[in-house]
Amino acid sequence: AVYLQREMMALQYVAAAGGGAASLTVLYSTRVVTPGGVFPAAIHVFNGRVQSVVPSDKPPKNTKVIDYGDLVISPGLVDVHVHLNEPGRAEWEGFDTGTRAAAAGGITTLVDMPLNSFPTTTTAAAFDLKLAASRGKLHVDVAFWGGLVPANAHNESVLTELLGRGVVGLKTFMSPSGIGDFENTARADLEAGLKVLSRYQLPLMAHAELPGDVDPPSVEADPRKYATYLATRPRKWEQDAIEMLTQLATETGAPIHVAHLSDADSLGKVRTARAAGKRITAETCTHYLVFAAEEIPDGDTLYKCAPPIREKENRDRLWKALKDGTLSVVSSDHSPAPPADKLVEEGDFLRAWGGISSLQFSLPATWTKMSKLGMDLVKLADVWSAAPAAVVGLGAKGAIAPGKDADFVVWDPSQDVTVGAPGPAGWAVEHRHPLTPYHGLTLKGRVVATYLRGTKIYAWGADEGVHRHRGAGPYGKPLLRR
Repeated sequence: AVYLQREMMALQYVAAAGGGAASLTVLYSTRVVTPGGVFPAAIHVFNGRVQSVVPSDKPPKNTKVIDYGDLVISPGLVDVHVHLNEPGRAEWEGFDTGTRAAAAGGITTLVDMPLNSFPTTTTAAAFDLKLAASRGKLHVDVAFWGGLVPANAHNESVLTELLGRGVVGLKTFMSPSGIGDFENTARADLEAGLKVLSRYQLPLMAHAELPGDVDPPSVEADPRKYATYLATRPRKWEQDAIEMLTQLATETGAPIHVAHLSDADSLGKVRTARAAGKRITAETCTHYLVFAAEEIPDGDTLYKCAPPIREKENRDRLWKALKDGTLSVVSSDHSPAPPADKLVEEGDFLRAWGGISSLQFSLPATWTKMSKLGMDLVKLADVWSAAPAAVVGLGAKGAIAPGKDADFVVWDPSQDVTVGAPGPAGWAVEHRHPLTPYHGLTLKGRVVATYLRGTKIYAWGADEGVHRHRGAGPYGKPLLRR
């Protein structure tokens, strides 16, 4: 489903220095990924926007052309689920390092979560603090989710003021978030919040786990075993939450987006709801598509997240759902934390902070398996650019087409990269903390360059094996809905 069509071109850029290319720029590749397919083309960019996409077997003459040959030019990725944690917890990530990592991974737009920053973004005043904290630090464009919690759900004026600041929608937790000032919502809270959202036709993104009775780990259970943690968050929690959300979608008419779906048994509920015309979409995340519970080493708490990574057979069904469109979006749910909070030395899955550091690796992490399953570059652009942009109403983003922002990732889908390894074959981690379960993993897909509104903001230094960010900047802007 594509939501917010009437608002898709209404996004305005505010309160940032810098801008797009001010003159005509032409990029050429034999593989330009467009909504209509992949073909040789020249992309004409003027004043930061795509002016035209001209099919051509050869680079155009009589004009200066940046010729990328057989490298792929795809639309910049749009990640709708990122925790940058600023203000208040910039030591966990922060706008500067997080958006630098995004640029290195071909992500040109991301949507920042209302937590784990402090204060959490549940009021207009808190949003003002977040926007101020972002100034001068954005290497890519950043939009924002507001937060829906019991404290603001029944206060229409507070929600209206928050939405008026330009957030793309509201994010809520149906289970405890782990952050004291971001409490989980009950059904009555969701109903109240969705009533306001329906008026603006803005989406609710929901962390869909509804806690129920579950036996606590026995005294004999080993907290260093991943299976011990997995048993504490059963599949039924996701199923019950998604069932409630499908009911609310019918009752309220507001669009609902299921965050980070990990339980393949819940897919049937999403299929049924969408077939019935309910306005509900669902995403999964790279870590659910790459990793499997059986493969997680004892004590390696870098894999801990919620909902949890599940078994191999579950992973296989998530891939099938991505292929058939039940899952329309992939996101990173980048949620880093300092090493001390991950208890990397102790290895206690029950006590460690949950969250996976992954933003930079999204493109190759997805493409490595996707390409083996018969999905093509157009499908990749759909789930990582077009569909996420549509869910949050970023109409200028998500595709290489006339009138869109000239946001591109230039990449080699056949080249192997090893996360965290040095040298030309490696890929240094740009996140604030290099700890990630992707470390040492060899993935397929090298990001060569990233363009934001026609300006090259990042290039891979192949000879030295280093990241090269544009010296003067940063170039990103906050994206506020008007």
